[in-house]
Amino acid sequence: MMVHAVFFWLRPGLTDAQRSGFRAEVRKLAAAKTVGTIYVGGPAPTPQREVTEKGFDLALTIIFKDTAAHDAYQVDPVHLAFVERNRGLWTRVQVFDSQE
Repeated sequence: MMVHAVFFWLRPGLTDAQRSGFRAEVRKLAAAKTVGTIYVGGPAPTPQREVTEKGFDLALTIIFKDTAAHDAYQVDPVHLAFVERNRGLWTRVQVFDSQE
């Protein structure tokens, strides 16, 4: 199993409609052929700690069957179209991949 965790920092000044639209766009990534399970959300309302990062706007977590499924996702037309349509909305993206 492989976990692909992506954190987005959105451009300042986006409207609520743009932010909602972006969240909807992220959810569309579930249509990529090799995506197993997908989770989309914002920072959790947990207590602030020195090791907790809450500066991001939206987090995407995808569970893939294996590394090959992840690699196929990277070139899947659904993923590539998402990046093209939305890259102007974020200022930073941070990816953490982990494998069991």
